[in-house]
Amino acid sequence: MLDATDPAPVARIDQLRVEFQTKDGTVVGVEDVSFQIGAGETVCVVGESGSGKSVSSLSLMRLVEFGGGEIAGGRLIFERKEGDQVDLAQTDQNLMRTIRGNEIGMIFQEPMTALNPVFTVGRQLTEGLRVHRGMSKSEAEARALELLKEVRIPEPERRLKQYPHELSGGMRQRVVIAMALACKPRMLIADEPTTALDVTIQAEILALIDRLKRETGTAVMFITHDMAVVAQMADRVVVMFRGNKVEEGTVEEIFENPQHPYTQALLAAVPKLGEMTGKDLPEPMRLVGRPDQKVEPIPGTNETLLTVENLTTRFEVKGGFFRRTVANVHAVEDVSFTLNKSQTLSLVGESGCGKSTAGRSILRLVEPLSGRIELDGVDVMKLTPAQLRDERREMQMIFQDPFASLNPQLQLADQVAEPIHNYKVETGSAVMDRVANLFDRVELPRSFMRRYPHELSGGQRQRIAIARALALNPKLIVADEAVSALDVSVQAQVLNLMMELQAELGLGYLFISHDMAVVERVSHRVGVMYLGRIVEIGPRRSVFEDPRHPYTRALMKAVPIADPHRRKTEKDLNFKPIPSPIHPIDYTAEPSRYEEVAPEHFVLTTDSGY
Repeated sequence: MLDATDPAPVARIDQLRVEFQTKDGTVVGVEDVSFQIGAGETVCVVGESGSGKSVSSLSLMRLVEFGGGEIAGGRLIFERKEGDQVDLAQTDQNLMRTIRGNEIGMIFQEPMTALNPVFTVGRQLTEGLRVHRGMSKSEAEARALELLKEVRIPEPERRLKQYPHELSGGMRQRVVIAMALACKPRMLIADEPTTALDVTIQAEILALIDRLKRETGTAVMFITHDMAVVAQMADRVVVMFRGNKVEEGTVEEIFENPQHPYTQALLAAVPKLGEMTGKDLPEPMRLVGRPDQKVEPIPGTNETLLTVENLTTRFEVKGGFFRRTVANVHAVEDVSFTLNKSQTLSLVGESGCGKSTAGRSILRLVEPLSGRIELDGVDVMKLTPAQLRDERREMQMIFQDPFASLNPQLQLADQVAEPIHNYKVETGSAVMDRVANLFDRVELPRSFMRRYPHELSGGQRQRIAIARALALNPKLIVADEAVSALDVSVQAQVLNLMMELQAELGLGYLFISHDMAVVERVSHRVGVMYLGRIVEIGPRRSVFEDPRHPYTRALMKAVPIADPHRRKTEKDLNFKPIPSPIHPIDYTAEPSRYEEVAPEHFVLTTDSGY
């Protein structure tokens, strides 16, 4: 395991066992896990939800007790700054308070929960320095400013006076990293620190953590389920499955020669950017352990299903004493495209680019300001509320979080049957026959019909959402980040299912996502959005293999690649901050003009602000 050239271990997990007491008895979260992390080394702990990777990190911080867990066995040896070793499993909570933050820093997945909404960024940064380092107020403020500069936050002086809600997700995560690094800890635990972030911000945060590790010699334990992030960050990799370590090796060994079937399946399920090079049509992924699987390209048709012309959606900003409209958020600005039957058009871009609003505007879940939307010959914008209700049978939506879109109190069969009852498509016993067929379609056992949402995993819940969307035989499905919250192997299965259903039922998909590798796998055509406009649109192969707009190129450059030999550094990334989409009431937006750079491949010539 260790040879003479390995760095000295800062932390050593030795036969860790963690148990949780539940109503049904004892549940083992981590069974028997051992690995170590050296100074200046990044060890990535990978695995899917429930594998025990986060439980391991919470045990090191001794936070697992606060979540109902108990360290039932094993040792957690940590070398402190003074050089003495302690077993964190036996340390009392008073000493742990000194070690936490001061010697072990932690970056959580969701920065908003790690920051206190009622204190300014400056106050939160200086608090740890004054408690752990005994600094005066002015010393702590000077160090806080220095930390914000280290994590490259623009206008750091101004940020110190701001509150967390005034910052974007990426900036909040930088503040959390600055807080974790404030006391120069010997070890940093990063638990899925980029999962909720856009690809461009993720790339910057990963490069930032990597640079800070090299400059300070901090040991990093990096927890993730994203294999492309592992390839970007890891020196060594620990693969976990159901509470056990199943494989460990250098990042090259794991990617080039995985030994355990689970590691092989995990890597096989990762859509890799560039995998579809030279192919004109999307096709499902060949998954490990699915010998019966058909992998055929999905040609689609040349018949137009959806036409969108000059779609514009704005939201009013109210202010002043009388709550008058003082400005408008230009969420979607002069967007036009077509989608053919049995094909997928993907809209990609960062948070706030308007892609979700465009999807909701097309279904009139958000009322557009202007534009034309035609679905299979029907002008959606001219429909009365009663006509729109009828037309909704033809267009359905699948949301990012299936748990939020399902009713926790209804059995799953009743939830899938709900639209069938609403529209009286079937009656009597035929309803449950149809529901049973839908369960078969989405590859869920019929025994699940009696279950409730909380009894299912995330991937199974998303299958229920798909079954419900299919209940009325729609022509168009808008999938808004439908797989982004799922583990990689589950994500691959759900994507394959969606593509098989498309080939079988002739569905048109408007696929909204920020994951470029997934988009490359499923799309016939791709539209790239920035600040409410489509800046580039065309056949998937043209856009991915010959991106023309500078924003599309920056987006492609930011995508982490699941290959440890193709890592990105900070100098590869030079993103411009996104300007505000809020404009005064009297502002007149220019129309979108395009140049056709190749057959069916258009690039915006109007100034997009990038």
